[in-house]
Amino acid sequence: MPYKERLYPWVLVRLLPKMQGVTVAQYRSRSDADGHLRILRRLMPNAQFVVMFNPGLPPEYQQHSR
Repeated sequence: MPYKERLYPWVLVRLLPKMQGVTVAQYRSRSDADGHLRILRRLMPNAQFVVMFNPGLPPEYQQHSR
């Protein structure tokens, strides 16, 4: 993952049928993502959105549960 993408670890995703999702935008802070989520829910009340954290760490740095 390029350095610029790692600066924006919070992702706003629109949930679609059949377990699909579309990334709407990426944010530096959780509060920015939550603020835009509130606006989108007002503009598109029937759509489903979720805010997720995507650290983008290489597999060797991720913790594995044992």
